[in-house]
Amino acid sequence: MVSRPADYCPYCGTELTTTDVEGNEHFLCRDCDRVVWHNPVPCASVAVVDDDAVLLVRRAAEPGVGDWTVPGGHLERAEPPAVGAARELEEESGLSVAPDDLSLFDARSLDPHDGKHVVSIGFVVARERTTGSVTAGSDASDARFWTPTAFERADEPFRERQRERFESAPDAL
Repeated sequence: MVSRPADYCPYCGTELTTTDVEGNEHFLCRDCDRVVWHNPVPCASVAVVDDDAVLLVRRAAEPGVGDWTVPGGHLERAEPPAVGAARELEEESGLSVAPDDLSLFDARSLDPHDGKHVVSIGFVVARERTTGSVTAGSDASDARFWTPTAFERADEPFRERQRERFESAPDAL
């Protein structure tokens, strides 16, 4: 399996062709005679809600350096989504939460970025269920609570793939 489109087989290095598998085009290594699957990468995020404000972090790493987004990121191998979401929240914002306190908000396939497909699992939690102080962490240059109205007035860059979560999270609790 690869997370971005591949030109060569990850097993033997042969140039890949494509084949049809049940109506979908996939990569094929003719030497190995195997399909090289291009599957989505699992990610999770947490919308922390404080009244009508939602926690956002400003990205300090690609993709989207400088954009504001809901805290989240890639799941580790064999990591349950809620555990990964709680880990990402703490890494990026300094807030801790018990994975059992998270409520499933939504799950969606995001439009590909540089050929990488992502399935994003969104959680929501009330601020009072978290502990710690909001501090920008490993992949963030800033972290703070924003209301949609205040954010709109500030004319800051936003990572569009998270806008709907940001705007609808206060209604999800």
